[in-house]
Amino acid sequence: MIQKEFAEKARGILHEDPFVTGLAVGGSWLTDEMDEFSDLDLILVTGEKISDNKSEMLNYAGRLGKLLTGFTGEHVGEPRVLICLYDDPLLHVDIKFLTIDEFGHRVEDPYILFDREDQLRQVLAKTTAGFPHPDYQWIEDRFWIWVHYVLLKIGRGEYMEAVDFFGFLRMVVFGPLLHIKNGNQPRGVRKVETMLDKDDFQRIRSTVPAYEKHSVLEALKNSVELYRSLRSVLYTDHVVLRTETEKKVMDYMIKIENG
Repeated sequence: MIQKEFAEKARGILHEDPFVTGLAVGGSWLTDEMDEFSDLDLILVTGEKISDNKSEMLNYAGRLGKLLTGFTGEHVGEPRVLICLYDDPLLHVDIKFLTIDEFGHRVEDPYILFDREDQLRQVLAKTTAGFPHPDYQWIEDRFWIWVHYVLLKIGRGEYMEAVDFFGFLRMVVFGPLLHIKNGNQPRGVRKVETMLDKDDFQRIRSTVPAYEKHSVLEALKNSVELYRSLRSVLYTDHVVLRTETEKKVMDYMIKIENG
């Protein structure tokens, strides 16, 4: 498999660099779900911080193979990741550049490819991985304003913006909450086709509208129904429900529907 061949080559190259503390890999490698469409998630640990130096990050990436291009991951909130595309073979590789102090803060326990002086294993033994879960109160405080926003776009006939916003709702609200309901890590909409209960997948699929008013409204109603259902299953009494806001927004939905 090309991902494992690349990782093994990278291990050999970086092992010769005394500045590199270790190399590890995460993602689908850990669950044995890697296939021909998988990217490769490498974690490169160095003696000093280099994630604030894009040129140095690109220099390391360029040593590992025929690098076509690479850019840092600010758009996903992780500037320490260099997102790379290599050729011969064509392969997507994400390289996260960390120091040994940063290595302990992680969402999963990576597989160690090499570990100079056993430093990575010592950190793993002393720390615990934890995947961040959504803040239910944060979602409830915002959800009905988001619904109102979509209604404004529908009312103005800006269906493209409305359709686009459903993707945000699936990534931030429905995907994570449905994954939690199904006993998975809340990784957005990742693998919802295979990791959700069949009925749950059909419910999130019902939030995908066509480009016309009736379909967008129907998808919004399905979204509200889905959110209310998930809220009733997952939220505790500690979450303050914004019932007055919810009522006003749902009244406004009727107005937009009849307008």
